[in-house]
This record gives sequence, C-alpha cells and structure tokens, in this order.
Amino acid sequence: MKGKTLKYILILLAVVMSAAACSTTRTLSEGEYRLAGNEVNILNSDDVSPSEVSSYIKQQPKWSPMLYIYNWSNPDSQSFMNRTLRKLGTAPVVFDSLQVGMSVENIEKHLEHIGYYGSKVTSSVSTRKKNVTVSYDIELGRQFIIDSVSFNVPERGEFSADFFADTANVTVRPGCVLSEKALEDESARSSAHMRTLGYYGFTKNHFRFEADTITIPGRLLLTMNVNEYSRNEQPAAARPLRKYYMDKVNLSYPKDLNFREKILRDLTTVHPGDLYDENAINTTYNRLSSVRTFSSVSMEISPSDTNKVDCNILVSRSKMMGFKVNLEGSVNSTGLIGVSPQLNFFHKNLLGGGERLTLGFKGNFQHMINDPTSSNEFGISAGLNFPRFLGLPVSYFKGESIPGTDINLSFSYQDRPEYKRQVLSTSYGFSGNIRKKFLYQLYPLQVNVVKMGGISKDFAAMLHKNPSLKYTFMDHFDAGLGGSLYYTSSAETVPTTLYHWWRLSTDLSGNVLSLFNGILPYDETDGHTIIGLPYSQYVRGELTLGRTWRYGRNNGQAIATRLLAGAGYAYGNSSELPFEKQFYSGGSSSMRGWQARALGPGKSRLNTFFSIPSQTGNLKLEANIEYRFKVFWMVEGALFADAGNVWSQRITLKDTALDWGTGVRVNLSFLIMRIDLGIKLHDPSREQTWVAPNDWFKKDGFAVHFGVGYPF
Repeated sequence: MKGKTLKYILILLAVVMSAAACSTTRTLSEGEYRLAGNEVNILNSDDVSPSEVSSYIKQQPKWSPMLYIYNWSNPDSQSFMNRTLRKLGTAPVVFDSLQVGMSVENIEKHLEHIGYYGSKVTSSVSTRKKNVTVSYDIELGRQFIIDSVSFNVPERGEFSADFFADTANVTVRPGCVLSEKALEDESARSSAHMRTLGYYGFTKNHFRFEADTITIPGRLLLTMNVNEYSRNEQPAAARPLRKYYMDKVNLSYPKDLNFREKILRDLTTVHPGDLYDENAINTTYNRLSSVRTFSSVSMEISPSDTNKVDCNILVSRSKMMGFKVNLEGSVNSTGLIGVSPQLNFFHKNLLGGGERLTLGFKGNFQHMINDPTSSNEFGISAGLNFPRFLGLPVSYFKGESIPGTDINLSFSYQDRPEYKRQVLSTSYGFSGNIRKKFLYQLYPLQVNVVKMGGISKDFAAMLHKNPSLKYTFMDHFDAGLGGSLYYTSSAETVPTTLYHWWRLSTDLSGNVLSLFNGILPYDETDGHTIIGLPYSQYVRGELTLGRTWRYGRNNGQAIATRLLAGAGYAYGNSSELPFEKQFYSGGSSSMRGWQARALGPGKSRLNTFFSIPSQTGNLKLEANIEYRFKVFWMVEGALFADAGNVWSQRITLKDTALDWGTGVRVNLSFLIMRIDLGIKLHDPSREQTWVAPNDWFKKDGFAVHFGVGYPF
C-alpha cells in the first residue's frame, strides 16, 4: 500500500471516529441511560480491595472504541447501513435500576462469606446527561477471632487416628478470622487428604462446624464435627468410615490403536491390592493425558465390595497424522516485502509407544519491490519425541509428569546477495512439566556446524576491514548445552483472567571442548579447531516477563505487557558471538515499526553492505504493551506501543527506539490471524531522532506485519 493512500485512509478513519465520538448515548430511547461506570468505596478499612467487590456487581459498564460505530447508526432506521453499523459496533449498556439492589445483596453475601458479619452496603446513582455512574459505599461488618478449635471425630475404626495425625496441617486455627470460606476450604483440604489414605467416598460434606459465643462470653469456641453421613443424609444413614483397597484395574483402548499395552501399564500408578489413594488416581490420569496419542482419558472408580473398589480406565485415540501450516509476512515503507511460510507434518504414534515424529519445512523470503535484490532461506527439520526418559525405567518417576526425550536434526540454507550460509544442527535432551504451570527443557548436547560460501568481493573486503564482523561470518563448530524454563500462573490453554508468566533460556558452548585445547590444532587466527573448524565459546541468556489483565464483559478486553532482556558474551576460543546466536529486533513479534533485523545496534544506521537488513547485537532490551478489545463476531482490535533495541557492547538508554501502532485480528478459536501496522516514534539512527506525525507514513516511517497468533 502506498504511503499517501494509507495516510488518506487513516485520516478518513479519524474523521469518522471523531464524528461518532460526539456521543455514546444517541441511540438510547427516551428515559434510558447508559451505565458509564461503577464506583466501590470501602469506608472503614483497607483490608478488602474494591476490585474484589466489583466482580459481585450484577451490571457492569462496557467501553469499546466500537461504541462510537454503534452510536453512529440511526436507531429508528432499518436500512442496510444502519443494520451494519449496529452489527459492527458495540451497544451501550442500558442502566437497569433493579440490578443495583441485587448487587447490594450480592456484595453483602460475599462479605459475610469472607468473614465480615453485618456489613452495610448503600448505593447512590449520579446522572450526567444520559450517563449514569453507580456508587457503592461499604461499611465492613464485624470480624470474629477464633479462640479455640476442638474436634469431634468418630471413634470406631482407624479413621480417628489418621485424622488426628493430620491436625498440625489444619488451616482453621486459634487466632484466625472465622468465615464460611475458611471453613469450606479446610473441609475440602482435609477430606482430600483423607482420600489419599484410603477413605474412598469421604468428602467435605461429612464436615459440620459449630461456632459457640455463649459458653464463654466474648470468646469464640469452634468445633469441627466429622460425621459418618453427609450433609444431605439423615443420621440413620451413618456407616463406618473405612479404608478401601483397589480390586480390579481394567485398561481399555480402541482395538485399532497400535499401542504397546506394557507402556500403558508402566504409566499407570494404580494396581490391584493397593490402598485406595486419590493421588495415585490423579497421577495416572495426568500421565495418560500427557500422551498426545490419546484424545481423552476417563477413569471410573466404583465399589466392588465392602472395602474394595474397581478402577476402569478408558483411553480414546486422537488423529494420528496431520499437517500444520503457519505464515508470517511483513512490508515496510521502503518497499521490502518478507514472507515466512512454515509447514509441519506430525505422526503421534510412530513406534507404537506414543512417539511423536515431526517433519518440518520453513522458509524466509525477502524481496525489494522494483528491484531484483532478494534473500531466500530454506530449512528442513526432523524431530522425534519419546513420552518417557530414555535410559531410566518409568517406575523411577513418581510424579504426575514423566520427562520426555527429544532428538532433533535440522538443515538450513541461506542465500543472500552478500553470501551463502549452510547450518547443520542436532540436539538431544529432555522436556517436561510440573502441574502444567512449570515447563522445562534441558539439552545436554547441542551441535551446530556452520559453513559459509559465495561471499561477494565487496562483502569480503568489508569483512577484512572489520575483524570482529569477520569472525561473526566465518565457518565454525558450535557444541555445548542449553535449556529453558517457563512458568505461567494459569494452566488454561487460553487464560480468561489475570495471569503472568516468565521464560528463561540459556546457552553455554565450547567449555567441554576447551578441556582438550592441548591436543586440538590451531587455525590461522590462532584459534583451536575441531574437524577443521574453529569452535565457538560463549554464554548467552534471555529472560522474558509477561503479564496480561483480562476484564470487561466475557473478558473481551485485555492489556498485555512484556519485558525482555538478553545478553551474550564470547570468550576463550571466540572473540564474537556466532551470527545465529546474536540478538535482533523488529518484525511481527518485536519492534513492529521496523522490519525484522532492521533496527540497531544502538543508533547505527542500516549497514549498506547488506541489501536486506541484517542488524544484530550482543545485548537486547525490549518492552511492549498492547490493549486488545473485541470488535464484533470473530474480529478483534489492538492498540500497542513498543520500546527497545539491540546493542553491541553496552546499553545506552537514549538510543532506545519507540513505536506505536494498531492491529486487527481474526480469532478462529483454534487459530488467530493478525495484521499490525507499526509506526515509528523515536528512531535513534536518524539525525532528528523523533519522528514527526507528517513523516509517519513516508518512506521508512512504518511497517505492516502479518502473523499467526498473538505477538506475546
């Protein structure tokens, strides 16, 4: 898209939005008001946050830029244009006074549930034109402190001894605040613990609590009663709380599923004759669910005798083979177009034991408009994952997750105007997770063999004048270890609430090889070599922190943030980091005002020796923030800002680049397609580093990116 055309389109959009922004209430009927906001004021304490209370308000305001589109329509017309505007836009929330009283009742019930008895909630409504704001003023009620806790437990059988052995872990103790929530949480914890000791069928409904404030005036005496019948039963239904043992353990799977049953049995931690243990049941379920050969796992526990239960395990097959396609693209105002397709084939049960084979092809093609200059990169890869730790029996691992083994092999070929590069890579390592929130990868062996060729005369002359850059682009052998740690506060595939995450990755190369320097030959640069290639020696690390807030109706709005820091250092047998291990900035998931590899290092201008951008550095800092909102149907919008750069030796904050932009996404549930327009604000490579608005859509002022999935 030409810069002028895009500029005119955005100006037109701004005019439309300005006209629409004149009112967000023009579509309301006579006597209707728009709910503009809710305010929560805690008058006598800071112990309860207004945000915690706000979620119990029945009617929530809704703001979106698409409110303006909706309010641009004519509510009295059913024309195609007006129907379209109302469908595309977001309707205002019409204030309902009846919901206010229900909200007051909701808040009072919640406060009592968390231990504030006799709280008073009053509401008031303020109106400005046709916008309403509702205020909820809260006086927290009285809290009661527990003075003593006693237990009333059935004496017959082993239950009493097992229960009292766990009283040190009871969460409701003297000095704690009495609340229904605390009592429910404790009954759930205690019953879950007892089910790990064999007490099948024992639940929180067997507990009943009595709070006594009369026997000793001014003191609260709490009694925890454990009954031999549940809350929905009569005392006549009482039966001894006994331990159960496993009887039959039946394993069923589709007859056409070519899967070795021994592996299934090894993954199962429930065996005939074992004491019933809910932890063992959950461990088996999670282990089998982690095998991607199965689409679902069901476990049914049923009594078979007075103190025995059967366990029936049923697994169903998933689709064994398939393809995955990914595509990213970008274009900037200088006329550089980039396309990155990726195609993967997978087989989920290659050897009959849940082994996953992945074959991949990826490319990166960059081309200048009206110019024969281009850069092409092709890559093929093969990976084989075993859902077990090769070399150790499954019985060695007691937890819900068993580390898998990964073997990878790849080859890539890069053809640029300045040079040609071939990279052969292989790795061997292990990966797994802990409670689906903490994921880890450890590769004790990572090897890259890099061969250069086709170096142009001009580029060779430039390398000869720049020794540090010359080392970056020479043949080398890279062998070491690496790994990554990833944590997320939410185990959901698509989190719907506030969550945060972090990722740490490291590479350490050349240290083992350096132990053999005494017998390794030298090359002309006085570096030690192996198989005729100098080996690389460096350390590299990257840390990423992310946090996302979701809010609004159906969590349709979100603010996502990310902070990234990376550093690499070459030493020993190396004077510079290998090119493929250096950091770069720009692209569809980085500084979106720039094309990939077109920013930095520091305030450096684009290296004229590279026809296609190839700016890299040893250090990287980047911060991103993005506001995401629902537009209509499957369409989402975004506003974002990025700050960051890469540096060669040391970070200079005044050389930080800034951009802002907007994007459109199509959310297909299983796939998110997006297009982002990034606009430069601060470009440290320019003489006038701050980019004026009238230069935003001129040459080298913006970039457009196409991608799959959210950028972070």
